[in-house]
Amino acid sequence: MDLATLIGFLVAWTLIIATIALGSGALVFINAPSFMIVIGGVIGVVLMRFTLGQFIGSMKTALKAFLYKAESPEVLIASVVELAGIARKEGLLALEGQDIANPVLSRGISMLVDGHEAFVVKKALSTEMNEMVSRHKMGQDIFKQIGDAGPAMGMIGTLVGLVQMLSNMSDPKSIGPAMAVALLTTLYGAMIANMFALPISDKLALRSAEEQMNKNIIIQSVLAIQEGQNPKVLDELLKNFLPPSKRENVEAAE
Repeated sequence: MDLATLIGFLVAWTLIIATIALGSGALVFINAPSFMIVIGGVIGVVLMRFTLGQFIGSMKTALKAFLYKAESPEVLIASVVELAGIARKEGLLALEGQDIANPVLSRGISMLVDGHEAFVVKKALSTEMNEMVSRHKMGQDIFKQIGDAGPAMGMIGTLVGLVQMLSNMSDPKSIGPAMAVALLTTLYGAMIANMFALPISDKLALRSAEEQMNKNIIIQSVLAIQEGQNPKVLDELLKNFLPPSKRENVEAAE
C-alpha cells in the first residue's frame, strides 16, 4: 500500500467535501446534467483516442498508484550480491536451487543456469523492461488525457448552461438551474483533472521509473554474475544506482 497516494487522495477530497458541507450544503453541488456532461464527455473523448481494451487496462493500472510498491533497490542489490558470491564460489549451477523472490531476477538467473549466452540474456531482459515501460506509459497517457478532457468538458458544460440561461431570461425560474449547470460542470471538470487524473498519471510515472531502475539493476547484475565478477566490485557498481543519501546509509549499515 502506498500511503502517500492514499493520504493525499483522502486529504484533498475530504477538505473539499468538508468545505462544501460546512457551507450551503452538499445538495447544492449535486447536479445530474453537469455530472453527465463531464463524466460522459470525458469517457467518450478518451475512448475516441484509445481502444476500449487500453481504457479498461488503464483503470487496472491506476491501482498501482495506491497498492503497488516497488521492491527496495537496496534489498535487491543485497540479494544479487549474495547470489554473485554463491556463483563465484560454487558455480552458476549452484544458483538453480536458490529461492529468488523477484520474478525478473529469477528468470535471468534461470537463463544463466540454462547456459544462454550473455547477449541473449541481455536482449530478453531488456525487451521485457522496454515492454513494461511501454505499458506503463500507455496508462500514464490515458490519465493525462482524462486530465485534459475534464476541464475541457467542464467548459463545454459551462457554455451549454450559459446558452440555456440567456435563451430563457424571460423565465426567472430557469435561470437558477441553468447557472448551476454552467458553474458545476467547470467545478467537476477541475476536480477530476487536478484531484484524480493528473496526480494518478504522475504517480504511475514514478512507479514506472522505480521499476525501470530495478530492472536495470537486475540486467547489470545478471550479466556480471555470468562474467564471474567479484561480489564486492559488483556491490560498489550497483550502489551507483542509489542516490548519495541512501548510498551512505547502506555503507554505514555494512
